[in-house]
Amino acid sequence: MDRTKETEEGADFLQLRRPDAPAAGLTAWLVDAIRAAVADGRLRTGARLPATRALAADLKLSRGVVVEAYRRLAEEGLVSGHAGGGTRVTAVMAGPGRPRTGSSPAARLGAAVPRLPLGPAAPAVEIDLSPGLPDLSAFPRTAWLRAERQVLGGASTAEFAYGDPRGSLALRRELAGWLGRVRGVRADPGDVLVVGGVAQSLALLAQTLRARGVTELAVEDPGSRGAVDALTYWGVRPVPVPVDEQGLDVGELTRTGASAALLTPAHQFPTGVVLAPGRRRALLAWAAAGGLVVEDDYDAEHRYDRAPVPALQASAPEQVVHTGSVSKTLAPGIRLGWLIAPRALQEELVAAKHASDLGSPVLPQLVLARLIAGGDLDRHLRLTRGRYRSRRDAFLTALTARLPSARVQGIAAGLHLLITFPELSGTAADTELADRVRAAGVLTHPLSWHRGRPGPPGLVVGYAAHPPDRLREAARRIAAEVDGVRRGGG
Repeated sequence: MDRTKETEEGADFLQLRRPDAPAAGLTAWLVDAIRAAVADGRLRTGARLPATRALAADLKLSRGVVVEAYRRLAEEGLVSGHAGGGTRVTAVMAGPGRPRTGSSPAARLGAAVPRLPLGPAAPAVEIDLSPGLPDLSAFPRTAWLRAERQVLGGASTAEFAYGDPRGSLALRRELAGWLGRVRGVRADPGDVLVVGGVAQSLALLAQTLRARGVTELAVEDPGSRGAVDALTYWGVRPVPVPVDEQGLDVGELTRTGASAALLTPAHQFPTGVVLAPGRRRALLAWAAAGGLVVEDDYDAEHRYDRAPVPALQASAPEQVVHTGSVSKTLAPGIRLGWLIAPRALQEELVAAKHASDLGSPVLPQLVLARLIAGGDLDRHLRLTRGRYRSRRDAFLTALTARLPSARVQGIAAGLHLLITFPELSGTAADTELADRVRAAGVLTHPLSWHRGRPGPPGLVVGYAAHPPDRLREAARRIAAEVDGVRRGGG
């Protein structure tokens, strides 16, 4: 065979040609090619990939390169392999490395959903590092489908009628038991109100508190911009209280005169700190003296390097409102959460829920109840916890190698990191940096978006939704733009 002809040969699959591959990084080259084909529709859901031996032979590659490429794609949730069934595409994408989620990047801001202006001519985003977004490709489709079939096959006709506005009794039973087991929450099924995520919890609480004459709510600063916007929309004025390395400053909270406070004590958004034991005691003493604590159990399920922190509600169920959702554990599109309030508030909250929507959709409630009862939710959490930890490690290692002077917080748990830059100054420093990083194809949040008072510039960065190779590339681009800001470059 003519030697020149041999080097021109390649694979029919995606018209890949060995001469087009780089001298190094063959695995990444193959991953990127398949990922791009999924993104632009050349490979659709169910499409079968070539056998690893066949593709390796066509491209004159080591079979190990193809095996590793398929493994990385499987980790992203783009493909899956089964004995006797080959490797097939299992998800579609909306752009390079970006799952189609049905919501804009600006809409995903932690505990609630504000709309932040990104400008009409914002450049395309290749790597979306918005905080608060889990790996949507990891959604347990098989377990969900199995549970849904079981529900549809066994549910009574009455279960699909208008029911209790508090939610399905089956789900409330499972939630009360599961939250008691994994978070230490003290609640009976009758104490649980099923809601459409933490955003609805805040809406119901704001309406109920306003009806009682409460028009201000203390909030963490920095804290969730989404929560601040939600409270403002419902007519409750957020009062910022500073957060330091021990969490919310309870002394400052007392000085505000506020009678209610919203916190993320298990994993503070966005700093990632845990409310210190002394602060917890002080906060509970403040509540016992007449204050109301609203505990958003943000990111509590995702921990890597520390023991679990029990919910505040367990220590003071009549002074603490506990709320959470499956938005970070399963997917935000499920729109299911829980609100467990002191019994003095429950009747008013149930009335507000009934007036709002008559009750949450019943089918996903019954499916979620099955997932909890059968252990599928716990298994999913164990799987994703390991995946998120490896992604955190990859991003953190790459970032600190390139930006050794940056301060990184919140690494022990959660789905995001806070990166601050002591050497950068100026009130617009982090918005300028975020704009530059976005122009380089990476979406992050400037810390100033989530702050009421002045403070050091920083970026809030989510890492859960992307595989390690994409995160290392994101770290490279972020570091390059930080260096540009330091030099004063345009």
